[in-house]
Amino acid sequence: MTKKEVKPYGKEDQSKKAEVTEMFNNISGKYDFLNHFLSMGIDKIWRKKSIRFLKDIKPQRVLDIATGTADFALAALALKPKEIVGLDISEGMLKVGQKKIEKKGVTDIIRLIIGDSENLPFEENYFDALTVGFGVRNFEDLEQGLSEMLRVVRPEGKLIILEFSKPKKFPVKQAFGFYSKRIIPFLGKNISKDEKAYAYLPESVAAFPEGKDFIDILTKVGYKNVEAQTVSGGIATIYTGRK
Repeated sequence: MTKKEVKPYGKEDQSKKAEVTEMFNNISGKYDFLNHFLSMGIDKIWRKKSIRFLKDIKPQRVLDIATGTADFALAALALKPKEIVGLDISEGMLKVGQKKIEKKGVTDIIRLIIGDSENLPFEENYFDALTVGFGVRNFEDLEQGLSEMLRVVRPEGKLIILEFSKPKKFPVKQAFGFYSKRIIPFLGKNISKDEKAYAYLPESVAAFPEGKDFIDILTKVGYKNVEAQTVSGGIATIYTGRK
């Protein structure tokens, strides 16, 4: 295990991928409530803003990586595509997402499948656009996952990555630091009943490359026209790129 690798449970005999799968299966029943409660609903605004970056290419086929409970996949309906595929390694999260899709009556457009983001079960150049929300920092092999994402998108297709980042300016930096390190782990542990899952969140954010460092990685694996836009004072960043 490298110095910078952060795992939810820190088990020596278990890979990060296995631990992330276990964690999301454990918290899947409380995930949506906690996600929207802890972010005060602002995560919904971030997803809507991210989706707007795809409007210019009018994608017909959209892939949502690490779809979880399908919030980003559902947000992509605003693009009016013919097909949306959501992929995740957690069966528990997908079961919650499937219920939401069925309730909304969009099973003819959105399809959820279990799968590994670092070994995607799709042919090259199939999708017009790809989204991933708060998922890439959970990859075991970041460059492999990013390369796979690029592989399945068509030439000139667009990729959107929404990920947490670390605010740099007062007072957002101090407020978010306290909230993420104290409040989120405390409430997350008591509501989800998983002691480690919501402590992993700030730890994984702290360890993840962001801003220029992440842009450099995206460029290295082949993304073109990479740009980054921070939201909510730098709490999260929307990265865009093309194939």
